[in-house]
Amino acid sequence: MAGPDRVAALSEQLVHVHEALRQRLVSLRQEVADGMAGAAALPKDLLGHCLSFCAAIGTHHSGEDNQLLPALRAAAPELAPVIDKLIEDHGLVAGILQRVRELLPPGADRAAAGPGALVRELDGLTAILESHFGYEERRIAKALDGLGPEAWTADVFTPAAG
Repeated sequence: MAGPDRVAALSEQLVHVHEALRQRLVSLRQEVADGMAGAAALPKDLLGHCLSFCAAIGTHHSGEDNQLLPALRAAAPELAPVIDKLIEDHGLVAGILQRVRELLPPGADRAAAGPGALVRELDGLTAILESHFGYEERRIAKALDGLGPEAWTADVFTPAAG
């Protein structure tokens, strides 16, 4: 369970995790662009990086949906429309992550989708996550700092390993 010192800076921790995810996505997108140049398939390490990133975003949003946002909705009911929008965004992101995964399996037919299909999906993911993270940080940061430690047993604020 989180201690009081953790509660005092939940908004800062959220921004920190978002920044770590942003940096990973920028790096991943560049790796994919470099790795796809003239290649028929993604190198195995790059495939692993893509799958790892997809899992990290999925875990972060799952933790928010299952723990952070219900706690926030209970503590600040006036934020219900904001929370609904964040959950809707999570669904959009999940759809993009699914399309990314579909482009990743070894032997996937990327020729039909074109060599840049994965890069385009990552570009779309970058755009929606940047918008989503910024909105979340602006709209719920102050309310997060008012929540108690009992709201935080999940790893919502654990930066994903690179």
